[in-house]
Formats: sequence, structure tokens, C-alpha cells
Amino acid sequence: MIEKSLLLLHLLLQLSPAGTTESSIIGGKKAKPHSRPYMVSLQVDGSHTCGGFLVREDFVLTAAHCFSRSLTAVLGAENLKKTEKKFQQKIPVKKYYKHQINQKSKFDFDIMLLKLQRNATINKNVKVIPLPKKGETVPENTKCLMSGWGRKKPDGPAQDFLQEVVLSVLSNKNCKKVWQENFVGNRMMCTRYDGKGICEGDSGGPLICNNKPHGIASFMSTPCNEAYPNVYMKVSYFIPWIEETMSN
Repeated sequence: MIEKSLLLLHLLLQLSPAGTTESSIIGGKKAKPHSRPYMVSLQVDGSHTCGGFLVREDFVLTAAHCFSRSLTAVLGAENLKKTEKKFQQKIPVKKYYKHQINQKSKFDFDIMLLKLQRNATINKNVKVIPLPKKGETVPENTKCLMSGWGRKKPDGPAQDFLQEVVLSVLSNKNCKKVWQENFVGNRMMCTRYDGKGICEGDSGGPLICNNKPHGIASFMSTPCNEAYPNVYMKVSYFIPWIEETMSN
């Protein structure tokens, strides 16, 4: 029992889910207003907690550890501190679909679908992003885009505007060397940390590679500016689960 507790403590010290009440993109820049119309800010009582992305008019894809019973999806936002009635759509979450296996392993199968109370209104500021095909992979060194609302450094102020950064895909082999048993190559992927990456609050946001959301931001080291690979759930692995869940 003591051995198991020590192992769990060691894991929790190593890993930090990228979703808390603070958010950030390290080494990024402000995104052009409304240039990422698929992005969703998941909020509790008006405060951003996680990212997500619109995969159907009534469904948002995010990380399982972003779960909260009072989430509201905010779409079409430019500045989270302003109401922006002309752009923003605020839609409460009706149903939560965490992957069943994630309930047994906090850092694995870290994926969740959110059913919205009503369909989003699709326009130039709010759009659905197409998913990759089942089993589709991204080669090492591919340049991908990661977006999120928040801090530019671990101890800096949170950002009101969407930030984005270009990251390079790291091979499963090299990621496994660092994260060992915590990394499962067939359903996870990594990006290289070279002064740029994700931090607390970026969870659930999409890693866009070749114009498709191939990763869901999941975890990184603590503090988040240490040179550890950032880890994402591999969307292509979960396509059957996503399709089945949305069809229910």
C-alpha cells in the first residue's frame, strides 16, 4: 500500500495536467482576431479553465481532466474579458462524455466530448474543424500550431486574448525516453519543448497539424517551462470513439 502511494506521489510530481484556473502559451504571440474560429473557451462562473474545439455544431472536444459540472462553452471570442455580444456565443454544456477508461487512469485516455444545450450558430467567427482520419499520423519534425488563452510564462499574468505558437512534433521514441511508462505511443503524441509550449490551462486545446486537430493538449512537466516534451492525446486513435459517442 505504501509503495503504491509513493508511486502515485512520484507520478503527480512529474506530471501536470494542462488545465487549471490559469492558462498559458509559452513563447507564443497574440493570434489574429477570429482567425481560429474553431477555438472554444470552457468557463466556470465566467472564468476560463480549459480550451476545446468545435467538432460539430453541438459538440466540443476537449481533455477529460477539464471536467466540471457547470461548464459553459464560449465560442467566437476575441477578448475573454469583454462580453462581445456581436461575436461571442455562450452555450452551457448539456452532457459530458469522458472516455470510460480515463476514469481508471487520470493521465491516459484523457479525452472528453461535450454536448451543448443548443447548436452553435456557424458563421465567419464560429466554425467546425474537420477531424483527421482514423489512424492518420504526423511525421516527426512536422510544424504544428497550438492555441490557448493565457500566460506567456509560468509566473506571468493571464492573457485576455488568444495566444498561439508553432511547435515541432517529437518522435514517439524520444518522447518515450523522457516520459517512459507515462507515454503510450499509439494514442499519444508529443511536441518538442524549446522555450515554447503549453502550460496550465491550455488543456483540451487542439494541436493543429496540416490543418487538422491531431492532438488534444493533456500534460507537461511542472513547472511548465522545463525542457520536457508536451504530451497530447492522439485524435486519430480516438476517431471510432468520437463517432460512436456523437451518434448516440
